[in-house]
Amino acid sequence: MAGKQKSQEPCKKEACDIQSCLTKNNFNAQRCLKVIEKLEACCQNCSYNSTHCASLSDLLKTSKKSNKRSSIK
Repeated sequence: MAGKQKSQEPCKKEACDIQSCLTKNNFNAQRCLKVIEKLEACCQNCSYNSTHCASLSDLLKTSKKSNKRSSIK
């Protein structure tokens, strides 16, 4: 069978993109909001039926807290 085989695990690419972004940005979730939102959309599309969606709620909480702090300043 020629070509790439699709991953059995949904949202793996998006989760890897987040890890890469966080590493590049000293684990500042605020700088990775776009890739976090892409993972959120992927998780919604697959009804959160992916191991990669488990950490999403913590990431969203962290980024929203950071958002509130930066808007207060």
